Amino acid sequence: MRFLLSAILPIALLAALFSVGCETAQPKKAEVIPAKARAPEVTAPVAQKADPPAPKVQPAPDPKPDAAAALIAQAEKLYMAGQADYEAGHLEAARKDFDQAFDTLLSSKLDIHGDQRLEDEFDKMVQAVHELEIAALQKGDGFTEQRSEPAPIDEANDITFPVDPNVTAKAEAEIKTTKSDLPLVMNDQVAMFLNYFSSPRGKATLEHAWARSGRYRDMVLETLKQEGVPQDLIYLAQAESGFQPLAVSRAGARGMWQFMAQSGALYGLQRTWWVDERQDPQKSTLAAARHLKDLYKQFGDWYLAMAAYNTGASNVQHAVERTGYADFWELYRRGVLPKETRNYVPIIVAVTIIAKNPAQYGLEHVMPEPPEKLDQVAINYPVDLRLVAECVDTSVDNLQQINPSLLRLTTPKDQSFTLNLPPGSREKYEMAIAAIPMDMRTWWRYHQVESGDTLASVARKYHTSPSSIAEANNLSGDDVKAGSKLIIPLAAGKQGGEAVAYSHKATHYKVRKGDTVDSVADDFEVPADKLRKWNRLRGSALPPGHLLVIYKPTGSVVPEVASSGSSKTPSKSSHKPSKVAEAAKYHTVKKGETLSSIAESYNTSVVALKRDNPKLAANLRAGDVLVIHK
Repeated sequence: MRFLLSAILPIALLAALFSVGCETAQPKKAEVIPAKARAPEVTAPVAQKADPPAPKVQPAPDPKPDAAAALIAQAEKLYMAGQADYEAGHLEAARKDFDQAFDTLLSSKLDIHGDQRLEDEFDKMVQAVHELEIAALQKGDGFTEQRSEPAPIDEANDITFPVDPNVTAKAEAEIKTTKSDLPLVMNDQVAMFLNYFSSPRGKATLEHAWARSGRYRDMVLETLKQEGVPQDLIYLAQAESGFQPLAVSRAGARGMWQFMAQSGALYGLQRTWWVDERQDPQKSTLAAARHLKDLYKQFGDWYLAMAAYNTGASNVQHAVERTGYADFWELYRRGVLPKETRNYVPIIVAVTIIAKNPAQYGLEHVMPEPPEKLDQVAINYPVDLRLVAECVDTSVDNLQQINPSLLRLTTPKDQSFTLNLPPGSREKYEMAIAAIPMDMRTWWRYHQVESGDTLASVARKYHTSPSSIAEANNLSGDDVKAGSKLIIPLAAGKQGGEAVAYSHKATHYKVRKGDTVDSVADDFEVPADKLRKWNRLRGSALPPGHLLVIYKPTGSVVPEVASSGSSKTPSKSSHKPSKVAEAAKYHTVKKGETLSSIAESYNTSVVALKRDNPKLAANLRAGDVLVIHK
């Protein structure tokens, strides 16, 4: 009905506007008075009782604004922004948009559950966002997205520093004795950035970059040498990104060498859901060297090549043709290059001068980090970094740091990948991963046994069974040795005990006295943090009467079993060891069915049905799900 009204009203309004417009568009005909018309005769009025004065008609009050409709419109706008970010692959931005949409509804003074429109809108948004997250999980880690760092060159581009004559004179003297395979000049533009990088703000940025340069310096210089380009081009990366592989500029350029997606693709840098090779230090360095080499061949000048690297070769070529000058500083003076490009070359020249004279600019105390030494293993299977970390006894953060091109917590599922490991850990990894079935390497885990652990306590921690752990580790008894590692065979669809596959259809549960977030989560066999996320909750307390939105686990995680008069799912008794679970079927009760008819259909007994479904209601209801064992 709402859709019908929304379709009819705009049409009716449009028709009304059109008819009014047509009427005013025609000239009005003048009224014609008959030639012999006479004034009417006036007769004496007959005395009559005066009519009572007409009651004053009060103007209709303006309709009160519909607060609920305005709130829904505001939330919808944020939700649509989230959808747009999701489609563009900006998952972190999408998550923030969706969070804002939920917060808009929940932080208002209106009672969501007191207005059916608001409750419907909230339920619709929860379900829609949940479906998007499920789709994202099928590709990787849901809305989990690698964090980026702002590119330092953006900050330098925003400043305007006065030119210090003393700095200029000092730099001019230094240039005369500075050896560089790039041409170095001194002018007011370069002096301005020398002054900036000598200030506390600029110096802090430079010190950080100088320290990080130690990780990649040897690799970068060797690559530049092999490609036959000036080795001092290394300072381009220092100025652009501060040697931060996760640096992202405002324009969307990424990595140590700040490639845009299109130019990166031209030089072989792949960009998929799983990886962005613009963030791979080695691959991006090779691509940058070749790109700069090609630009130098085109322009015959390293300053013009650097300008073209920043703004694009076509823009520089157009500026040269327009002015007739193939000289960067002449193009600068004539203002035919974008502001960012005009600053780009002076920034790099200034950084080069400082890097060549560290003591004169107070960098002698900054110790470069040691060169990055890694083990590498080529893999053609997907593996979760959490499992990799457990195999080699390191942290996930460390693995993400040494694999900056990897956008997710899982390596690619549809392509080979070179996995970087801590030095000396390749053999350890290969031995540990060999014990995990190849198709389970995104699900299974290793657990380091601690003092006091038992097979049962470990099984509870990971929401699996002791028998499945014993079977995966060839254990004959229940004893586990502290310090040893256990393979944890989680079912596909579970991550470290947290189910990731849930129904797309929301279930509603009305909070009862004594309920808490943990107790409700336990009853529905969902993680407490998921329950909080779905309902925008904080803490553990729940007010009685509050309506919760819950997505029940599906598939191999936890089946829904018929309940006894409430909307709750079964307790933990529905968990079975993997071999038993494989032999089970699930039957959704249809209208008119009885226990006898269902038992007959599956060649079992009513007693067996009641035994396998301990929370079976006295009267079956359509929609209940029964566990049926062979």
